[in-house]
This record gives sequence, structure tokens and C-alpha cells, in this order.
Amino acid sequence: MPLSPSTFRLTSVEQPASYPGLPSMTLHARTIQERHSKILQQMASQQLDTLVVYADKEHGGNFEYLTGFIPRFEEALLVLHRNGKAVLVLGNENLKLAQHSRIPADVVHAPWFSLPNQPMDTDLTLKEVLRSAGLTDQKRVGIAGWKLFTSNSEDNKSLFDIPTFIFQAIQSALGTDTLLLNATDVFISPWFGARTVNNANEIAHYEYGANLASSAALTALNAVEAGKTEKEIAALLAADGQLNNVVTIAATGERFENANLYPSDKQIQRGDKFSLTVSYKGGLTSRAAYVVNNADELEPEVQDYLDVVAIPYYHAVVSWLEYIKVGVKGHEIYDLIERVLPKAEYHWHLNPGHLVADEEWLCSPISPESEILLASGMLLQIDIIPSRKGYAGASIEDTIALADETLRQEIATLYPPLWQRIMARRKYLKNVLNIQLHEDVLPLSNTVGYLRPWLLDKTTALVRSDK
Repeated sequence: MPLSPSTFRLTSVEQPASYPGLPSMTLHARTIQERHSKILQQMASQQLDTLVVYADKEHGGNFEYLTGFIPRFEEALLVLHRNGKAVLVLGNENLKLAQHSRIPADVVHAPWFSLPNQPMDTDLTLKEVLRSAGLTDQKRVGIAGWKLFTSNSEDNKSLFDIPTFIFQAIQSALGTDTLLLNATDVFISPWFGARTVNNANEIAHYEYGANLASSAALTALNAVEAGKTEKEIAALLAADGQLNNVVTIAATGERFENANLYPSDKQIQRGDKFSLTVSYKGGLTSRAAYVVNNADELEPEVQDYLDVVAIPYYHAVVSWLEYIKVGVKGHEIYDLIERVLPKAEYHWHLNPGHLVADEEWLCSPISPESEILLASGMLLQIDIIPSRKGYAGASIEDTIALADETLRQEIATLYPPLWQRIMARRKYLKNVLNIQLHEDVLPLSNTVGYLRPWLLDKTTALVRSDK
């Protein structure tokens, strides 16, 4: 039966379960070996002699994929040669991390990567340091930053997103006979990037963050009350001391006053718009709604919020959840959302769904005319952002995994507690929210499909009502 907005209603439901205090899941040595092999295979397919992987705190995912760490407040390079030999180029305060790299690697010191006014104890130039890392006479060298530059108006392989001083030193070390190519796609191309597909160990590793974010978000939502400050709610989103991979949001009323991005001392007022977002490696949870008990407490001009924004948005999310599975093409998801939530009316403009990993946004196979097949092992975030002038937004961003029968059996066998959580989430979606997932769809967030439009009413949520 095709879904329509009339398919959904607001009703009293139990809240989803959450799982605080779960242990982290370490990536096994064999997973790191598999990652190393995948990158070397990608290098071979592009005939790269060497791959230079750039990293800083905000853009460390490709580097961390093999080394296990990011360079925190410095820049770093991983120089990976086609024979598998790796060299880390590190600043002053990350040299000590080289010995902990998940792949065996030599290390050379690049004090230029260090913080301002720290010691520059070297007689070498950066060009000479890079030569000592093996950048000498290669014919084809890839540089991996963090962007794919998918505009059709540019030669994307010749655009680079690393600091000029590093790029110029690489050029100088290699000479004019070397062809330099943007090779970020080795890691994150939605067609073939090594990082877009995860094994059972990686899914277990990332589910920790998805559970953490959604558990914290549910706790914070339950604490929303008039008179509390944004900071009081945001404090509940700080979980297990883990590093957030996006800026945490706990914003009441109008956002960005005085250009502020962060939770403030502003007090929550009844009738306010409210936005909440928290994200860790493997999963983001985001919510947007009103601080009221019911529509009667809204200003008259937005009392139709449920019909104008929340239900149409929820219709789109449920359609997304019930359609997605292994083998669906990216454009099919895009076309589905355009059908049920027309862009011209609801003004969403990003991809309605994207891949996640250590980053909140890795890349996206979902776009107009995309022939990319959604694959077993992909982690996807539901990310549809409607905008209707004058109204609060609506948001229930969360994370799922796609897994074929083989991968599902591996997860169930290797990680029974994780499998039990996944099955409990699927049962909640089916029996409480009446959302029918394909067997390929594994909810990693606890709050998948759970939308409360009235934040002071902790007992009601939207559900599908035709089942």
C-alpha cells in the first residue's frame, strides 16, 4: 500500500530502549590488514607508485583509517608506497604516536607541522624530509586530502585540498616528470572507495558511536523543560568523554544569535523552536521540534506545523527507511524523496542520505541520476532537511547499516550482544512505530524512526497507522 501523509498519526507510544555504558569495540589487527590491502589494491588500479595521505584534526579520517590515530593539533602525512612500505611525516608532538601506528611505519620529523613558535630543530628543508620519506623519482603519485571535487566544470584529478607549503614541497621533491593526481577517491569514492564498505568488526566498532549519540540525545530530549538553559541540555550530550565529530547543538529559539554556534546560557521558553544534535564516530543523532505540550501552545500562525512540516517530513523518512536495501541505486532514493517531499516546496538541498564512518559525512551515493548500487557494509545516515518559512524544522537523523545475509550472519555469530540490540531496534520499529524494514537494514541508532514533535510531551510520537 503506497504511503501518504494521512498514513501517519500522533499517538502515545513507549520510548525506544537505549544502551548506556557499552564497551568500545576495538578494530582487530586483521581488519587493519584488510584495510591496508584494500588501499594497495586501489593504488594498483590507478597505477600509483605512491600515495600521500594528508591529515589534520578536522580531516584525519583517511590517515586514521590505516594508522589508527589523527595528528590532533598538527598536520601529518602518511606516505604509502606501492610495495606496502609506509612512512609517517609528523610534527613535534605527534612523533611519539608513530610507534603506535596500526600499520608498521617508519617516521620522519617535520617541525613545520608543529604549533607556532615551537622548536624547528632541523637543518633539512621540507623537500629533503619528504625525499627521506621516499618521494623521489616516482612517475604517478596520488595525494589524498578529503574532497572529491565532483563538479563537472573542473579537471577534478588536478585539484588538491592540502596546504600550499606542503603541496609545493611535494612537487619540488618529486620533480617535473611526476604526474600528481588527486587520489582522495581511493578512500571515499561512493563508487569504489575503500572506506565506503565495512566488515562486521567495523560495524561493531562504529555502532558504539551511533548508540552513544542516540542514547545521549534521548536523555537530553527527556530533560527539555522551560527555564533550563541550552548548556544544561548540552551537558547531557557529552558522553563517555568521547570526541565529537561535529559541533554539538542544543539551541532554543532563534539560532546563531551573535554568530554563536555553541550552547549558551539562553533559557528555554515554552513555544520555542528547539534543535539538538550530537555525533560521534559512526553515528549522529539530530532532532528539531517545538517546546510545547501540544499544537494549542504554538503561535497561531504555526499551529498547523504537524500537517505542514512534521507529518510530510516523517512520511519521507519512513518511505526512505522502508525502501532502502542492498542493491538499490542512489538515484532511486533521491527520486523517492523528491516524489514524497518535493524540493520546490520543502526546500531541502543536500543529498537525502549519505555515508558515515569516522566522519559524520564521508560521501554520498545518493544524488540525481546516480547509478551507484547501495552495497552490503555501507553505513548510512538519514539526512533529509526540510525548510518551511516561519516554521521550526523537523529532524530525526540517525544511522543504519546495510548488510546482506552473509554479513548479517557474521555479525550475529561474532557479536551476539550487538545483534540482540539490532534485533530489539528492528522489533521496536515494527511493533511500536509500524515501520517495516527490509531484512538488509540494521538500525545502529536507538532512535531510528522516532519523532516527537512536542518536546514537553514525552509520551507521544508519530507512527504509521495503516498497519
